[in-house]
Amino acid sequence: MLTHDAATAWMARWDRQQEGYLPDREERFTALIDAVEALGRPDPLVIDLGCGPGSLSARLVERLPEAEVVCVDADPLLLGLGQAAYPYLRFVSADLRTGGWTQALGLERPVDAAVSTTALHWISEQDIKAVYAEVATVLRSGGLLLNGDHMDTEEVTPALSRLEYAVHERQTERLFGAERPEGWRAWWDAIEADPAFADLNRERTTAGGDHNASESHLLSHHVRALREAGFAEVGTLWQRGNNRLLCGVR
Repeated sequence: MLTHDAATAWMARWDRQQEGYLPDREERFTALIDAVEALGRPDPLVIDLGCGPGSLSARLVERLPEAEVVCVDADPLLLGLGQAAYPYLRFVSADLRTGGWTQALGLERPVDAAVSTTALHWISEQDIKAVYAEVATVLRSGGLLLNGDHMDTEEVTPALSRLEYAVHERQTERLFGAERPEGWRAWWDAIEADPAFADLNRERTTAGGDHNASESHLLSHHVRALREAGFAEVGTLWQRGNNRLLCGVR
């Protein structure tokens, strides 16, 4: 059985391996939550897209304790880990690539913000258009889509894209040097070997388990998809190298 204490320990290990790829991870979290807070509601309704085990949502509720956050993911192991670590969050199992997923969220009013970090690049360019279009149907007027991720510009500004990547790599080197944290694959190998996750491992889906390559890694993929979904304004709120916080205003 997965206990709260064990889940909390695994979450600390998850956060550390994520920081190895994102040395500015906490700063990006802060900028994203600043934007949600700036909407002016003490109790915003927020959807966390591809929430994983809930790192972003937990930080959001810590800042805005009256917020209602719906955490959405398709990976049963990450959902189970999040539920055990953060019992005060509401997790929903849904595949963002399947139309109609918002119907499973039990929304009682328009959404103030849909947020995501380091998740949506796994979704293909075609599917991300459908995801943003569906998000637009539940967002209130003036609501936000906030997507923090590595987004490249190599197809339009290759020299700048190389510089952005270099800035990111140098920051990572300054922070960690040769002592890089545990990697993604090592974390998964370890958690899959823990007997407490045996049942959740058996439930894992393709959506959660087979991350092979970034499918919508270009900034243009997301900007175009947001505009096609009817977002009135689209732009970058925060950036360091190719690590960005992209915002769409409904």
